[in-house]
Amino acid sequence: MRLKSNPVLGAALLLEALKAAGEPTRLRLLRVLADEELSVMELVQILNQSQPRVSRHLKLMSEAGLIDRFPDGAWVFYRASDAPAIRPLVTAVLDALGDDYADDVRALDDIHAQRLKSAQSYFENIAGRWDEIRSHHISEADVEAAIVDILGDQPFDHLVDLGTGSGRMLTLLGPRAKTATGLDLSQQMLNIARARTAESGLTGDIRIDFRHGDIADTRLSADSADLVIVHQVLHFLPDPVQAVREAGRILKSGGRLLVVDFAPHGLEHMREQYQHRRLGISDEDMSGWLMRAGLTLNNDTALPPVDGAGLTVRIWLARKD
Repeated sequence: MRLKSNPVLGAALLLEALKAAGEPTRLRLLRVLADEELSVMELVQILNQSQPRVSRHLKLMSEAGLIDRFPDGAWVFYRASDAPAIRPLVTAVLDALGDDYADDVRALDDIHAQRLKSAQSYFENIAGRWDEIRSHHISEADVEAAIVDILGDQPFDHLVDLGTGSGRMLTLLGPRAKTATGLDLSQQMLNIARARTAESGLTGDIRIDFRHGDIADTRLSADSADLVIVHQVLHFLPDPVQAVREAGRILKSGGRLLVVDFAPHGLEHMREQYQHRRLGISDEDMSGWLMRAGLTLNNDTALPPVDGAGLTVRIWLARKD
């Protein structure tokens, strides 16, 4: 079923969607998938039901167009459909539920806490080896040269680096900014970023504000940055589209978003060894995320590994109209 190109459901499809929603477990699924994408195992944990039972309900809802299904390697994620024809129905059902299934919302909060703890633990453990880990995939020098070339030589009033990590992007592009903000989930990574930018002499030239926080909800001022960078971060996130939306909110009119990440790949060990949630980012996903954030794609560059054995790095540059 393809609903996105059809703004009206029609009686037959409306009936099918209503039937798919008309069961307690499916209502519970629709509620937790309304604002966030979740894996099957996360949904199993929230609903406290068996995986085959949950998967059966997800299949019926997906076939009816209520939810979107997308596989990513060995994992499968789901989220409530954003199709113009179906979203008003989803909203009406959720409004009618009121506070029903509040226990599921609390269980979702537990999922968030588990993710946060896992991410913080991982980044604290690898903080000192962060640049080394990145270098295993493709030459950072080549990536950085491409970034500089794509951005051109214009200066920035305010630069924001979301998920700043070791602060390398601030060190690279900070000399062209009047002010900058580096935000990260890990205090240890922020400490390394502070040290790296100080060692480079950058902090003596511009004011850099380092902040601890979630890149999906930064609490930074809207319309405040003329360049936002999201460098090798999105593949870690449970909801990358929200991070892209947040970047769009922060940008001034005419400001630019630079995203660097891996192209889709099949290296499943990256999930366990490096905590990657997604095995790369597809052009289709990125285009959709940018459009939903009110951004227009201006440049899309691929940097394949020289020997063909590593991961391809993709760079997307978008502008806020």
